[in-house]
Amino acid sequence: MNMGDLMKQAQQFQQKLGSIQEELAGKMVTGTAGGGMVTATVNGNGELIGIAIEKDILNPDDAQMLQDLVLAAVNDGLRKAKELGKEEMGKLTGGLNIPGML
Repeated sequence: MNMGDLMKQAQQFQQKLGSIQEELAGKMVTGTAGGGMVTATVNGNGELIGIAIEKDILNPDDAQMLQDLVLAAVNDGLRKAKELGKEEMGKLTGGLNIPGML
């Protein structure tokens, strides 16, 4: 393989990577906590898009519980987004675990 072919493959890889990152930004996953009382929507890039909280759990006397549920829902969503990213990148890398690629 000559240097020109190697550079061409690297450029193709870069283009595919950019395409996958754009696709991930448009995909959403939902993390939940408290039996679905708190939901966190996260895109495939790991960005928090929204939080939904059922009115039934809003209790000013127990703010700590709500904070814990929000934290758990966000972490669940982020975990799912990371898994989604690994799946999509696996399509590009053929299942190879390349450091820095998610």
